[in-house]
Amino acid sequence: MEKPIVQDMVFLAIPSQEATEQDVPLAQDLLDTLEANRARCVGLAANMIGVSKRVIAFDDQGKSMAMLNPVILEKSGAYEAEEGCLSLSGVRKTVRYEKIKVAYQNMKMQKKTRTFHGFTAQIIQHEVDHCDGILI
Repeated sequence: MEKPIVQDMVFLAIPSQEATEQDVPLAQDLLDTLEANRARCVGLAANMIGVSKRVIAFDDQGKSMAMLNPVILEKSGAYEAEEGCLSLSGVRKTVRYEKIKVAYQNMKMQKKTRTFHGFTAQIIQHEVDHCDGILI
């Protein structure tokens, strides 16, 4: 189900709690909301739709993907990026990494580890920052 986007900076700055199996429907809500905002959005974190849980959804080279409890294990290739956010106005500079290795759970709560590169890696880093209460 598509959800409205939260813009409350105080709420968004609170680190999210670990997701559980009961949060799998939340992952689907994120995917639905991402799809509804595809023209202006490539990723979302659960706190952006009002739920303080470690769940993200993002565009993975044209296919939408959700992760529960994502943790960036490794990163390399630092560069400066400019990013916007549905929850914030304007564009801001930040440091991102070209290559990241992420541990997460899929929507079946299976543990996975995967390496991402380029723009997909940048999107994931932005959404994991949201989970950690970090706003660019």
